[in-house]
Amino acid sequence: MNSDKYDRNVSLQCPTCGATQFEYDEAVESDHAKVRCVSCDREMTKEELIHENSENLDEHMREIGEQALDDVANETKKSLKKAFSGNKNIKFK
Repeated sequence: MNSDKYDRNVSLQCPTCGATQFEYDEAVESDHAKVRCVSCDREMTKEELIHENSENLDEHMREIGEQALDDVANETKKSLKKAFSGNKNIKFK
């Protein structure tokens, strides 16, 4: 399985105007660091921005989980088919 296909870039949106461009101090690593929306000048912490976008983030996580589960099921089925190939008593649908 190729784990690179599960990588996602999710744009966080300003809860006020929906813009995706923010200014922040890259030197500050804290979740309490301030970010400012370039479009409407709203200031909030990184933690607040992530919280406001939690529904979008959760949806992406759900999609990744479903895709990974499908991939694992397909890989398992392929492995079992290969392991039992030639056996007349076991058939796969």
